[in-house]
Amino acid sequence: MTIELKGRIDSNNAARVEAEILQKLAGAEDQALTLDAAGLEYISSAGLRVILRLKKSHPELRILNVSSEVYEILDMTGFTEMMTVEKAYRVISIEGCEEIGRGANGKLYRIDQDNVVKVYKNADALEDIRHEREMAKMALILGIPTAISYDVVKVGESYGSVFELLNARSFAKILAREPEKLDWCVQEFVNMLKKIHGTRVPAGKLPDMRETAIGWARFMQDYLPEEAGKKLLSLMEAVPHDDHMIHGDYHTKNLELQNDEVLLIDMDTLAVGHPIFELGSMYNSFKGFSELHHEVFEKFQGYSFEIGAAFWHKALAAYLGTNCEAKIREVEDKARVVGYTRLIRRSIRRYGLDDPGCRAEIELWKKELLELLARTDTLLFSLNELELEAVTENLPELQAFVEERLEAADCPMKARMQISLAVEEIFVNIAHYAYAPEKGMATVRVEISEDPVTVTITFLDHGVPFDPLAKADPDLSLDAEERKIGGLGIFLTRQIMDDVAYAYKNGQNILTLKKKLG
Repeated sequence: MTIELKGRIDSNNAARVEAEILQKLAGAEDQALTLDAAGLEYISSAGLRVILRLKKSHPELRILNVSSEVYEILDMTGFTEMMTVEKAYRVISIEGCEEIGRGANGKLYRIDQDNVVKVYKNADALEDIRHEREMAKMALILGIPTAISYDVVKVGESYGSVFELLNARSFAKILAREPEKLDWCVQEFVNMLKKIHGTRVPAGKLPDMRETAIGWARFMQDYLPEEAGKKLLSLMEAVPHDDHMIHGDYHTKNLELQNDEVLLIDMDTLAVGHPIFELGSMYNSFKGFSELHHEVFEKFQGYSFEIGAAFWHKALAAYLGTNCEAKIREVEDKARVVGYTRLIRRSIRRYGLDDPGCRAEIELWKKELLELLARTDTLLFSLNELELEAVTENLPELQAFVEERLEAADCPMKARMQISLAVEEIFVNIAHYAYAPEKGMATVRVEISEDPVTVTITFLDHGVPFDPLAKADPDLSLDAEERKIGGLGIFLTRQIMDDVAYAYKNGQNILTLKKKLG
Protein backbone atom coordinates (compact mmCIF):
# COMPACT_ATOMS: atom_id res chain seq x y z
CA MET A 1 0.00 0.00 0.00
CA THR A 2 1.24 3.50 -0.87
CA ILE A 3 0.14 6.52 1.17
CA GLU A 4 1.00 10.10 0.19
CA LEU A 5 2.43 12.59 2.66
CA LYS A 6 1.74 16.26 1.87
CA GLY A 7 2.55 19.73 3.15
CA ARG A 8 3.85 19.93 6.72
CA ILE A 9 3.86 17.37 9.53
CA ASP A 10 4.56 19.14 12.81
CA SER A 11 3.40 19.31 16.44
CA ASN A 12 0.09 20.89 15.43
CA ASN A 13 -1.08 18.19 13.00
CA ALA A 14 1.01 15.05 13.63
CA ALA A 15 -1.75 13.30 15.63
CA ARG A 16 -4.32 13.99 12.89
CA VAL A 17 -1.96 12.82 10.11
CA GLU A 18 -1.25 9.61 12.04
CA ALA A 19 -4.97 8.98 12.57
CA GLU A 20 -5.64 9.45 8.85
CA ILE A 21 -2.85 7.01 7.93
CA LEU A 22 -4.12 4.38 10.40
CA GLN A 23 -7.63 4.76 9.01
CA LYS A 24 -6.32 4.04 5.51
CA LEU A 25 -4.42 1.03 6.83
CA ALA A 26 -7.47 -0.46 8.54
CA GLY A 27 -7.91 -4.00 7.26
CA ALA A 28 -4.58 -3.93 5.46
CA GLU A 29 -2.19 -4.14 8.38
CA ASP A 30 -0.27 -7.05 6.84
CA GLN A 31 0.50 -5.20 3.59
CA ALA A 32 3.91 -3.68 2.86
CA LEU A 33 3.73 0.08 3.36
CA THR A 34 5.30 2.78 1.21
CA LEU A 35 5.11 6.47 2.07
CA ASP A 36 5.29 8.73 -1.00
CA ALA A 37 6.87 11.98 0.23
CA ALA A 38 6.82 13.83 -3.09
CA GLY A 39 4.46 16.45 -1.60
CA LEU A 40 6.05 16.61 1.86
CA GLU A 41 7.57 20.06 2.47
CA TYR A 42 8.47 19.95 6.16
CA ILE A 43 8.72 17.45 9.04
CA SER A 44 9.51 18.00 12.73
CA SER A 45 10.31 15.54 15.51
CA ALA A 46 6.56 15.03 16.02
CA GLY A 47 6.28 13.81 12.43
CA LEU A 48 9.36 11.61 12.86
CA ARG A 49 7.65 9.89 15.83
CA VAL A 50 4.69 9.07 13.57
CA ILE A 51 7.02 7.46 11.03
CA LEU A 52 8.86 5.55 13.77
CA ARG A 53 5.60 4.04 15.08
CA LEU A 54 4.64 3.05 11.52
CA LYS A 55 8.04 1.41 11.10
CA LYS A 56 7.45 -0.73 14.19
CA SER A 57 4.13 -1.97 12.88
CA HIS A 58 5.35 -2.28 9.28
CA PRO A 59 9.02 -3.42 9.37
CA GLU A 60 9.37 -3.18 5.56
CA LEU A 61 8.36 0.49 5.50
CA ARG A 62 9.86 2.56 2.64
CA ILE A 63 9.81 6.32 2.07
CA LEU A 64 10.16 7.46 -1.54
CA ASN A 65 10.52 10.73 -3.45
CA VAL A 66 11.94 12.64 -0.50
CA SER A 67 13.07 16.24 -1.09
CA SER A 68 16.67 17.14 -0.30
CA GLU A 69 15.59 19.21 2.71
CA VAL A 70 13.47 16.45 4.26
CA TYR A 71 16.08 13.82 3.40
CA GLU A 72 18.67 15.80 5.37
CA ILE A 73 16.44 15.66 8.46
CA LEU A 74 15.85 11.90 8.05
CA ASP A 75 19.54 11.30 7.51
CA MET A 76 20.59 13.45 10.47
CA THR A 77 18.29 11.51 12.81
CA GLY A 78 19.36 8.06 11.58
CA PHE A 79 16.13 7.19 9.77
CA THR A 80 18.05 6.50 6.54
CA GLU A 81 19.88 3.72 8.41
CA MET A 82 16.69 2.20 9.81
CA MET A 83 14.65 2.02 6.62
CA THR A 84 14.76 2.53 2.88
CA VAL A 85 14.64 6.25 2.15
CA GLU A 86 14.96 7.37 -1.47
CA LYS A 87 15.38 10.95 -2.63
CA ALA A 88 13.20 12.53 -5.25
CA TYR A 89 15.03 12.56 -8.57
CA ARG A 90 15.03 15.27 -11.15
CA VAL A 91 13.50 14.16 -14.42
CA ILE A 92 15.40 14.47 -17.70
CA SER A 93 14.59 13.50 -21.28
CA ILE A 94 16.95 11.76 -23.72
CA GLU A 95 14.79 12.54 -26.73
CA GLY A 96 17.10 13.61 -29.56
CA CYS A 97 20.24 12.83 -27.53
CA GLU A 98 23.15 11.04 -29.21
CA GLU A 99 23.89 7.50 -28.00
CA ILE A 100 27.63 7.42 -27.34
CA GLY A 101 28.06 4.12 -25.53
CA ARG A 102 26.37 0.87 -24.68
CA GLY A 103 27.03 -1.80 -22.08
CA ALA A 104 25.48 -4.94 -20.67
CA ASN A 105 22.97 -3.09 -18.47
CA GLY A 106 22.31 0.23 -20.16
CA LYS A 107 23.03 2.87 -22.77
CA LEU A 108 25.04 6.09 -22.53
CA TYR A 109 23.63 9.34 -23.98
CA ARG A 110 25.19 12.79 -24.26
CA ILE A 111 22.76 15.29 -22.74
CA ASP A 112 24.95 18.38 -23.25
CA GLN A 113 28.56 19.27 -24.08
CA ASP A 114 29.82 18.41 -20.58
CA ASN A 115 27.57 15.62 -19.34
CA VAL A 116 26.34 12.16 -20.25
CA VAL A 117 23.71 9.93 -18.68
CA LYS A 118 23.70 6.16 -18.46
CA VAL A 119 20.11 4.92 -18.70
CA TYR A 120 19.61 1.49 -17.20
CA LYS A 121 17.57 -1.27 -18.82
CA ASN A 122 16.20 -2.34 -15.46
CA ALA A 123 13.29 -0.07 -14.50
CA ASP A 124 14.04 -0.62 -10.78
CA ALA A 125 17.71 0.26 -11.21
CA LEU A 126 18.53 2.16 -8.02
CA GLU A 127 20.37 -0.79 -6.50
CA ASP A 128 22.24 -1.26 -9.81
CA ILE A 129 23.25 2.40 -9.74
CA ARG A 130 24.46 2.17 -6.14
CA HIS A 131 26.47 -0.93 -7.01
CA GLU A 132 28.08 0.64 -10.07
CA ARG A 133 29.04 3.79 -8.18
CA GLU A 134 30.73 1.67 -5.50
CA MET A 135 32.56 -0.33 -8.17
CA ALA A 136 33.73 2.83 -9.95
CA LYS A 137 35.02 4.36 -6.70
CA MET A 138 36.90 1.19 -5.82
CA ALA A 139 38.41 0.95 -9.31
CA LEU A 140 39.53 4.60 -9.14
CA ILE A 141 41.16 4.02 -5.75
CA LEU A 142 42.97 1.00 -7.22
CA GLY A 143 44.33 3.15 -10.05
CA ILE A 144 41.89 2.52 -12.92
CA PRO A 145 40.95 5.83 -14.61
CA THR A 146 37.16 6.04 -14.72
CA ALA A 147 34.29 8.49 -14.37
CA ILE A 148 32.14 8.48 -11.23
CA SER A 149 28.47 9.45 -11.33
CA TYR A 150 27.63 12.66 -9.49
CA ASP A 151 23.82 12.52 -9.79
CA VAL A 152 20.92 10.10 -10.18
CA VAL A 153 17.97 11.10 -12.36
CA LYS A 154 14.63 9.73 -13.55
CA VAL A 155 14.52 8.93 -17.26
CA GLY A 156 11.12 7.78 -18.47
CA GLU A 157 10.19 4.67 -16.50
CA SER A 158 13.79 3.98 -15.45
CA TYR A 159 16.69 5.72 -13.77
CA GLY A 160 20.00 7.10 -14.96
CA SER A 161 23.44 8.02 -13.63
CA VAL A 162 24.89 11.37 -14.72
CA PHE A 163 28.63 11.69 -15.41
CA GLU A 164 30.80 14.59 -16.43
CA LEU A 165 32.56 13.54 -19.64
CA LEU A 166 33.61 16.80 -21.26
CA ASN A 167 33.93 16.36 -25.05
CA ALA A 168 34.59 12.64 -24.57
CA ARG A 169 34.51 10.31 -27.56
CA SER A 170 34.24 6.55 -27.38
CA PHE A 171 36.82 4.44 -29.18
CA ALA A 172 33.94 3.11 -31.28
CA LYS A 173 33.20 6.65 -32.45
CA ILE A 174 36.88 7.27 -33.23
CA LEU A 175 37.10 4.07 -35.30
CA ALA A 176 33.89 4.91 -37.16
CA ARG A 177 35.08 8.38 -38.14
CA GLU A 178 38.87 7.94 -38.25
CA PRO A 179 39.64 4.32 -39.20
CA GLU A 180 43.26 5.32 -39.85
CA LYS A 181 43.65 5.53 -36.04
CA LEU A 182 43.02 1.80 -35.65
CA ASP A 183 46.56 0.98 -34.52
CA TRP A 184 46.58 3.83 -31.99
CA CYS A 185 43.21 2.68 -30.61
CA VAL A 186 44.49 -0.91 -30.37
CA GLN A 187 47.54 0.15 -28.36
CA GLU A 188 45.56 2.31 -25.91
CA PHE A 189 42.87 -0.37 -25.66
CA VAL A 190 45.46 -3.00 -24.75
CA ASN A 191 47.30 -0.67 -22.35
CA MET A 192 44.08 -0.20 -20.39
CA LEU A 193 43.30 -3.92 -20.51
CA LYS A 194 46.71 -4.77 -19.06
CA LYS A 195 46.22 -2.14 -16.35
CA ILE A 196 42.91 -3.74 -15.41
CA HIS A 197 44.29 -7.27 -15.40
CA GLY A 198 47.35 -6.17 -13.45
CA THR A 199 45.19 -4.78 -10.63
CA ARG A 200 44.85 -7.01 -7.58
CA VAL A 201 41.51 -6.63 -5.75
CA PRO A 202 41.08 -7.09 -1.98
CA ALA A 203 39.31 -10.36 -1.12
CA GLY A 204 35.53 -10.28 -1.24
CA LYS A 205 35.20 -6.90 -2.95
CA LEU A 206 34.14 -8.24 -6.37
CA PRO A 207 32.29 -11.34 -7.59
CA ASP A 208 34.41 -14.28 -8.77
CA MET A 209 33.97 -14.80 -12.52
CA ARG A 210 35.17 -18.40 -12.20
CA GLU A 211 32.08 -19.30 -10.15
CA THR A 212 29.84 -17.55 -12.66
CA ALA A 213 31.43 -19.43 -15.57
CA ILE A 214 31.08 -22.76 -13.76
CA GLY A 215 27.38 -21.93 -13.47
CA TRP A 216 27.21 -21.40 -17.24
CA ALA A 217 28.84 -24.79 -17.82
CA ARG A 218 26.39 -26.51 -15.47
CA PHE A 219 23.49 -24.96 -17.33
CA MET A 220 24.90 -26.34 -20.59
CA GLN A 221 24.80 -29.96 -19.35
CA ASP A 222 21.22 -30.28 -20.65
CA TYR A 223 22.09 -28.95 -24.09
CA LEU A 224 25.33 -30.77 -25.01
CA PRO A 225 26.20 -34.46 -25.51
CA GLU A 226 27.09 -35.99 -22.14
CA GLU A 227 30.84 -36.26 -22.68
CA ALA A 228 31.11 -32.76 -24.17
CA GLY A 229 29.13 -31.32 -21.26
CA LYS A 230 31.39 -33.03 -18.72
CA LYS A 231 34.51 -31.78 -20.46
CA LEU A 232 33.20 -28.20 -20.62
CA LEU A 233 32.49 -28.27 -16.88
CA SER A 234 35.91 -29.74 -16.08
CA LEU A 235 37.64 -27.06 -18.19
CA MET A 236 35.86 -24.28 -16.30
CA GLU A 237 36.53 -25.88 -12.92
CA ALA A 238 40.25 -26.30 -13.76
CA VAL A 239 40.72 -22.54 -14.11
CA PRO A 240 42.24 -21.42 -10.77
CA HIS A 241 40.89 -18.57 -8.67
CA ASP A 242 42.52 -15.27 -9.61
CA ASP A 243 42.14 -12.10 -7.53
CA HIS A 244 43.03 -9.74 -10.38
CA MET A 245 40.37 -7.45 -11.84
CA ILE A 246 38.48 -8.07 -15.07
CA HIS A 247 36.02 -5.61 -16.58
CA GLY A 248 33.49 -8.13 -17.89
CA ASP A 249 32.18 -6.08 -20.82
CA TYR A 250 35.33 -4.68 -22.41
CA HIS A 251 34.83 -3.28 -25.91
CA THR A 252 35.31 -0.05 -27.84
CA LYS A 253 32.08 1.59 -26.65
CA ASN A 254 33.20 1.33 -23.04
CA LEU A 255 36.46 3.21 -23.51
CA GLU A 256 36.27 7.00 -23.75
CA LEU A 257 38.91 9.53 -24.78
CA GLN A 258 38.55 12.77 -22.82
CA ASN A 259 41.15 15.52 -23.23
CA ASP A 260 43.82 12.97 -24.22
CA GLU A 261 43.01 10.78 -21.20
CA VAL A 262 41.54 7.30 -21.72
CA LEU A 263 38.70 6.50 -19.30
CA LEU A 264 36.98 3.19 -18.63
CA ILE A 265 33.20 3.30 -18.19
CA ASP A 266 30.32 0.88 -17.47
CA MET A 267 31.77 -0.47 -14.24
CA ASP A 268 28.82 -2.57 -13.05
CA THR A 269 30.26 -5.75 -14.62
CA LEU A 270 33.57 -5.65 -12.69
CA ALA A 271 34.71 -8.98 -11.28
CA VAL A 272 37.87 -10.90 -10.47
CA GLY A 273 39.13 -13.85 -12.44
CA HIS A 274 41.53 -15.31 -14.97
CA PRO A 275 41.92 -13.20 -18.15
CA ILE A 276 40.39 -16.00 -20.28
CA PHE A 277 36.96 -14.97 -18.99
CA GLU A 278 37.57 -11.39 -20.17
CA LEU A 279 38.80 -12.59 -23.56
CA GLY A 280 35.70 -14.76 -23.96
CA SER A 281 33.48 -11.73 -23.43
CA MET A 282 35.63 -9.65 -25.79
CA TYR A 283 35.42 -12.32 -28.52
CA ASN A 284 31.63 -12.17 -28.25
CA SER A 285 31.64 -8.37 -28.57
CA PHE A 286 33.84 -8.31 -31.68
CA LYS A 287 32.83 -11.53 -33.45
CA GLY A 288 30.64 -14.01 -31.58
CA PHE A 289 27.41 -12.02 -31.34
CA SER A 290 27.55 -11.13 -35.04
CA GLU A 291 29.10 -14.29 -36.45
CA LEU A 292 25.96 -15.17 -38.40
CA HIS A 293 24.74 -11.64 -39.08
CA HIS A 294 27.55 -9.08 -39.41
CA GLU A 295 25.12 -6.17 -39.42
CA VAL A 296 24.49 -6.86 -35.71
CA PHE A 297 28.03 -5.71 -34.97
CA GLU A 298 27.79 -2.66 -37.19
CA LYS A 299 24.54 -1.59 -35.53
CA PHE A 300 26.05 -2.06 -32.06
CA GLN A 301 29.52 -0.54 -32.49
CA GLY A 302 28.90 1.86 -35.39
CA TYR A 303 31.73 0.64 -37.62
CA SER A 304 32.15 -2.33 -39.95
CA PHE A 305 32.47 -5.96 -38.90
CA GLU A 306 35.67 -6.16 -40.95
CA ILE A 307 37.29 -3.35 -38.93
CA GLY A 308 36.04 -5.00 -35.74
CA ALA A 309 37.59 -8.35 -36.69
CA ALA A 310 40.90 -6.65 -37.53
CA PHE A 311 40.78 -4.73 -34.25
CA TRP A 312 40.18 -7.93 -32.26
CA HIS A 313 43.07 -9.75 -33.94
CA LYS A 314 45.52 -6.87 -33.46
CA ALA A 315 44.40 -6.34 -29.86
CA LEU A 316 44.79 -10.02 -28.99
CA ALA A 317 48.26 -10.11 -30.58
CA ALA A 318 49.34 -7.00 -28.67
CA TYR A 319 47.88 -8.32 -25.42
CA LEU A 320 49.73 -11.63 -25.79
CA GLY A 321 52.91 -9.88 -26.94
CA THR A 322 53.32 -11.98 -30.06
CA ASN A 323 52.65 -11.99 -33.78
CA CYS A 324 52.81 -15.80 -33.91
CA GLU A 325 49.54 -16.77 -35.59
CA ALA A 326 49.55 -20.23 -34.01
CA LYS A 327 49.78 -18.71 -30.50
CA ILE A 328 47.10 -16.12 -31.24
CA ARG A 329 44.77 -18.76 -32.65
CA GLU A 330 45.40 -21.05 -29.69
CA VAL A 331 44.34 -18.39 -27.17
CA GLU A 332 41.45 -17.23 -29.36
CA ASP A 333 40.10 -20.78 -29.42
CA LYS A 334 40.19 -20.90 -25.62
CA ALA A 335 38.31 -17.59 -25.53
CA ARG A 336 35.77 -18.97 -27.98
CA VAL A 337 35.00 -21.88 -25.64
CA VAL A 338 34.07 -19.38 -22.92
CA GLY A 339 32.34 -17.03 -25.36
CA TYR A 340 30.14 -19.63 -27.06
CA THR A 341 29.15 -21.12 -23.70
CA ARG A 342 27.96 -17.72 -22.56
CA LEU A 343 26.19 -16.93 -25.85
CA ILE A 344 24.28 -20.21 -26.01
CA ARG A 345 23.15 -19.97 -22.40
CA ARG A 346 22.12 -16.34 -22.83
CA SER A 347 20.06 -17.06 -25.94
CA ILE A 348 18.35 -20.14 -24.47
CA ARG A 349 17.42 -18.24 -21.31
CA ARG A 350 15.86 -15.59 -23.53
CA TYR A 351 13.73 -18.24 -25.29
CA GLY A 352 16.02 -18.35 -28.31
CA LEU A 353 15.03 -21.95 -29.05
CA ASP A 354 11.51 -20.72 -29.83
CA ASP A 355 12.71 -18.29 -32.50
CA PRO A 356 13.96 -19.66 -35.88
CA GLY A 357 16.58 -16.92 -36.27
CA CYS A 358 17.95 -17.34 -32.75
CA ARG A 359 17.82 -21.12 -33.10
CA ALA A 360 20.09 -20.89 -36.17
CA GLU A 361 22.60 -18.87 -34.13
CA ILE A 362 22.47 -21.36 -31.27
CA GLU A 363 23.12 -24.25 -33.67
CA LEU A 364 26.11 -22.40 -35.19
CA TRP A 365 27.62 -21.61 -31.77
CA LYS A 366 26.95 -25.15 -30.55
CA LYS A 367 28.65 -26.69 -33.60
CA GLU A 368 31.71 -24.47 -33.10
CA LEU A 369 31.79 -25.21 -29.36
CA LEU A 370 31.70 -28.99 -29.87
CA GLU A 371 34.56 -28.80 -32.38
CA LEU A 372 36.60 -26.72 -29.94
CA LEU A 373 35.91 -29.04 -27.00
CA ALA A 374 37.21 -31.99 -29.02
CA ARG A 375 40.68 -30.41 -29.22
CA THR A 376 40.90 -28.22 -26.10
CA ASP A 377 42.56 -29.62 -22.99
CA THR A 378 42.91 -26.42 -20.95
CA LEU A 379 41.60 -22.85 -20.93
CA LEU A 380 44.80 -21.57 -19.35
CA PHE A 381 47.49 -19.56 -21.12
CA SER A 382 50.43 -17.46 -20.01
CA LEU A 383 50.97 -13.77 -20.64
CA ASN A 384 54.60 -14.23 -19.69
CA GLU A 385 55.45 -16.41 -22.66
CA LEU A 386 56.38 -15.26 -26.17
CA GLU A 387 56.77 -17.52 -29.19
CA LEU A 388 58.49 -16.08 -32.25
CA GLU A 389 60.64 -17.09 -35.18
CA ALA A 390 64.27 -17.42 -34.15
CA VAL A 391 65.73 -14.79 -36.48
CA THR A 392 67.78 -11.77 -35.44
CA GLU A 393 65.19 -9.43 -36.98
CA ASN A 394 62.84 -10.41 -34.11
CA LEU A 395 65.28 -9.37 -31.38
CA PRO A 396 63.66 -5.92 -30.83
CA GLU A 397 60.25 -7.57 -30.32
CA LEU A 398 61.71 -9.99 -27.80
CA GLN A 399 63.58 -7.29 -25.88
CA ALA A 400 60.44 -5.13 -25.73
CA PHE A 401 58.50 -8.13 -24.38
CA VAL A 402 61.11 -8.78 -21.66
CA GLU A 403 61.48 -5.07 -20.86
CA GLU A 404 57.74 -4.66 -20.28
CA ARG A 405 57.76 -7.42 -17.68
CA LEU A 406 60.89 -6.10 -15.98
CA GLU A 407 59.35 -2.65 -15.77
CA ALA A 408 56.23 -4.12 -14.15
CA ALA A 409 58.50 -5.75 -11.54
CA ASP A 410 60.26 -2.42 -10.81
CA CYS A 411 63.54 -3.92 -11.97
CA PRO A 412 66.51 -1.57 -11.32
CA MET A 413 68.04 0.02 -14.41
CA LYS A 414 71.42 -1.73 -14.02
CA ALA A 415 69.81 -5.17 -13.76
CA ARG A 416 67.59 -4.32 -16.73
CA MET A 417 70.59 -3.55 -18.87
CA GLN A 418 72.35 -6.74 -17.81
CA ILE A 419 69.28 -8.89 -18.47
CA SER A 420 68.76 -7.24 -21.86
CA LEU A 421 72.36 -8.03 -22.78
CA ALA A 422 71.98 -11.68 -21.73
CA VAL A 423 68.70 -12.02 -23.64
CA GLU A 424 70.34 -10.67 -26.79
CA GLU A 425 73.32 -13.03 -26.53
CA ILE A 426 71.18 -16.15 -26.01
CA PHE A 427 68.55 -15.33 -28.64
CA VAL A 428 71.14 -14.45 -31.30
CA ASN A 429 72.90 -17.72 -30.49
CA ILE A 430 69.65 -19.64 -31.08
CA ALA A 431 68.96 -17.68 -34.28
CA HIS A 432 72.38 -18.50 -35.71
CA TYR A 433 72.79 -22.14 -34.72
CA ALA A 434 69.63 -23.91 -33.53
CA TYR A 435 68.02 -24.55 -36.92
CA ALA A 436 70.77 -23.63 -39.40
CA PRO A 437 70.51 -23.57 -42.34
CA GLU A 438 66.71 -23.64 -41.85
CA LYS A 439 64.55 -21.46 -39.60
CA GLY A 440 62.45 -22.40 -36.60
CA MET A 441 60.54 -21.11 -33.59
CA ALA A 442 61.78 -20.16 -30.14
CA THR A 443 59.75 -19.70 -26.96
CA VAL A 444 60.84 -17.27 -24.25
CA ARG A 445 59.22 -17.32 -20.81
CA VAL A 446 59.66 -14.57 -18.19
CA GLU A 447 58.76 -15.34 -14.57
CA ILE A 448 59.07 -13.11 -11.49
CA SER A 449 59.26 -14.83 -8.10
CA GLU A 450 59.33 -13.37 -4.59
CA ASP A 451 61.54 -13.71 -1.53
CA PRO A 452 63.97 -12.62 -2.85
CA VAL A 453 62.60 -11.03 -6.02
CA THR A 454 64.11 -13.04 -8.87
CA VAL A 455 63.72 -12.87 -12.63
CA THR A 456 63.82 -16.23 -14.42
CA ILE A 457 64.02 -16.23 -18.22
CA THR A 458 63.69 -19.55 -20.02
CA PHE A 459 64.55 -20.09 -23.70
CA LEU A 460 63.11 -23.16 -25.47
CA ASP A 461 63.73 -24.33 -29.03
CA HIS A 462 63.40 -27.57 -31.01
CA GLY A 463 66.72 -27.15 -32.81
CA VAL A 464 69.70 -29.47 -32.73
CA PRO A 465 70.83 -30.41 -29.21
CA PHE A 466 73.45 -27.88 -28.14
CA ASP A 467 74.77 -27.02 -24.69
CA PRO A 468 76.44 -23.59 -24.89
CA LEU A 469 77.69 -23.96 -21.32
CA ALA A 470 79.87 -26.92 -22.32
CA LYS A 471 82.29 -24.62 -24.12
CA ALA A 472 85.31 -23.44 -22.18
CA ASP A 473 85.48 -19.77 -21.21
CA PRO A 474 87.70 -17.67 -23.48
CA ASP A 475 91.25 -17.01 -22.23
CA LEU A 476 91.12 -13.32 -21.39
CA SER A 477 94.87 -13.17 -20.74
CA LEU A 478 95.76 -13.58 -24.43
CA ASP A 479 96.68 -10.66 -26.67
CA ALA A 480 94.19 -9.54 -29.28
CA GLU A 481 96.17 -11.26 -32.04
CA GLU A 482 95.99 -14.61 -30.22
CA ARG A 483 92.35 -14.53 -29.10
CA LYS A 484 89.65 -16.37 -31.04
CA ILE A 485 86.71 -14.45 -32.45
CA GLY A 486 83.48 -15.38 -30.63
CA GLY A 487 82.63 -17.09 -27.38
CA LEU A 488 82.21 -13.84 -25.42
CA GLY A 489 78.41 -13.84 -25.50
CA ILE A 490 77.94 -16.94 -23.33
CA PHE A 491 80.86 -15.85 -21.13
CA LEU A 492 79.23 -12.44 -20.54
CA THR A 493 75.88 -14.08 -19.82
CA ARG A 494 77.41 -16.34 -17.17
CA GLN A 495 79.19 -13.38 -15.57
CA ILE A 496 76.20 -11.04 -15.27
CA MET A 497 73.46 -13.55 -14.39
CA ASP A 498 73.26 -15.28 -11.00
CA ASP A 499 72.57 -18.67 -12.53
CA VAL A 500 72.61 -20.16 -16.03
CA ALA A 501 71.46 -23.76 -16.61
CA TYR A 502 70.97 -25.96 -19.67
CA ALA A 503 68.91 -29.12 -20.24
CA TYR A 504 67.68 -31.11 -23.22
CA LYS A 505 64.24 -32.65 -22.61
CA ASN A 506 61.43 -33.91 -24.83
CA GLY A 507 63.24 -32.80 -27.98
CA GLN A 508 63.83 -29.27 -26.68
CA ASN A 509 66.88 -27.20 -25.80
CA ILE A 510 66.05 -25.47 -22.50
CA LEU A 511 68.31 -22.67 -21.30
CA THR A 512 67.39 -20.90 -18.05
CA LEU A 513 68.77 -17.56 -16.80
CA LYS A 514 68.21 -16.25 -13.27
CA LYS A 515 68.87 -12.79 -11.85
CA LYS A 516 68.11 -11.69 -8.28
CA LEU A 517 66.72 -8.18 -7.98
CA GLY A 518 66.83 -7.88 -4.23
